Amino acid sequence: MMEIKGRDLMNGVPKELVISERQIAEALAEPVGSIIDAVKGALEHTAPELAADIVDRGIVMSGGGSLLSNLDYVLRYATGLAVTVADDPLSCVVMGSGQALENMKSLQRVLISRY
Repeated sequence: MMEIKGRDLMNGVPKELVISERQIAEALAEPVGSIIDAVKGALEHTAPELAADIVDRGIVMSGGGSLLSNLDYVLRYATGLAVTVADDPLSCVVMGSGQALENMKSLQRVLISRY
């Protein structure tokens, strides 16, 4: 059980609720399903040489979504691949983006897609 505080959208007044882990899981079921579908779709469209690396090394989750409890296990079950959460997942996205910007010239072929 978890106590949450917010605003009642019907009355516009502050409200406090106690919700269960099951209620949270139900609320997140659809978005998590969308994440799983997106990951599977990305894997289906991955070049064979990159797919081989993913099979060997697995998936590394980053960003705030990777902090959802047991999402790594759900993705592991759905894909059959090893899934780990990055060290400091909240910062690694911005750090990687910063490194890409610093090395934009050498990464230009990778960063800019042409249709």
